Amino acid sequence: MTHPHASPTEFAPGLVLQGITPPLALKNYKLIAFDMDSTLINIECVDEIADMVGCKAEVAAITEAAMQGVITDFKDSLRRRVALLKGSTIADLERVYGERLRINPGARELVAACKAAGLKTLLVSGGFTFFAHRVRDELGIDFVRANMLEVRASTNCGELTGRLVDQAWGDICDGAEKRRTLLEVASLLGLESEQCIAMGDGANDLPMMHAAGLSVAYHAKPAVRAQAQVAINQGGLDRLLEVLR
Repeated sequence: MTHPHASPTEFAPGLVLQGITPPLALKNYKLIAFDMDSTLINIECVDEIADMVGCKAEVAAITEAAMQGVITDFKDSLRRRVALLKGSTIADLERVYGERLRINPGARELVAACKAAGLKTLLVSGGFTFFAHRVRDELGIDFVRANMLEVRASTNCGELTGRLVDQAWGDICDGAEKRRTLLEVASLLGLESEQCIAMGDGANDLPMMHAAGLSVAYHAKPAVRAQAQVAINQGGLDRLLEVLR
């Protein structure tokens, strides 16, 4: 991450750098990890599902507190939010995906540039596989780790139970799991952590950002912007390509 004595400088309007001297070579990196909600996509999926069942304000307040780092137990905060989604249906999730979820500006261009330069791509999300797998397919991302909503059969095509499903790697993808996943994928690819880029917007992205050779904040919370080597505060994700040639 950042050098303790590095002071942030505005490299270009809305693009703030600290502790690095551009241009850096994109081909020197081999893996880029992205957060999903509010980074690769425009929404917090959990909040929008909550909106479908009439409890958005309650859920969104917990999401915001977790993203700002005010709530430090992400797992507990996610369990609380998912519990409030009980009774919503797969049809509700389909509507969120179809009507509200949009790939953020510059995401396609950045992923394409990274792939062209030989980087592998990883999506690590505190959100849900229902959306993460579709975003993976839409952007052509190599690896995904996200949380799985428990669904039970019902008359209207499947209802959320308000719980998450344990997966082979663990129960919930939180900040620590994002970091572990980044380092695990890097290790399997034979890479050093310095060859990794991590990009996110919330407090639970900081552990993987600290572990990576280059940390990028995208339209992020103040605490995250302050600690990132690259902060994209205006414009699309592809503004990273102004720094990485």
